[in-house]
Amino acid sequence: SELHFTEDHEWLRTEADGSVTVGITAFAQNALGDVVFVQLPELQAYDKGAEAATVESVKAASGVYMPLDGEVLEVNPALDSSPELVNEDPLGEGWFFRFKPADANAVGQLLDQDAYDRLIKAQDDN
Repeated sequence: SELHFTEDHEWLRTEADGSVTVGITAFAQNALGDVVFVQLPELQAYDKGAEAATVESVKAASGVYMPLDGEVLEVNPALDSSPELVNEDPLGEGWFFRFKPADANAVGQLLDQDAYDRLIKAQDDN
């Protein structure tokens, strides 16, 4: 299914059951460098913009923010032992968490691929 994106370089994919999988984009993991640790969210409700997870790389630690109001249902256990999956497969095996959005329609109001590509290009131009 199609991806949506946030200006914080997270991607969202709506699953068949209505839950939403979240990860960081290829652009984000490339900027971070080698990921060495991921602190995943608790299975609880978070407000949009709340820091849900933390990614630590050899360069820096960076927050991963809740893209929309919702409740975290599941986290990716593979990241505990293999944080490098974020670098190797950011849009696949390196996903962070799944959540149930408070408003199912809100995902569609986020950036689409074209809009996200423009955002990255604008940042590269700076």
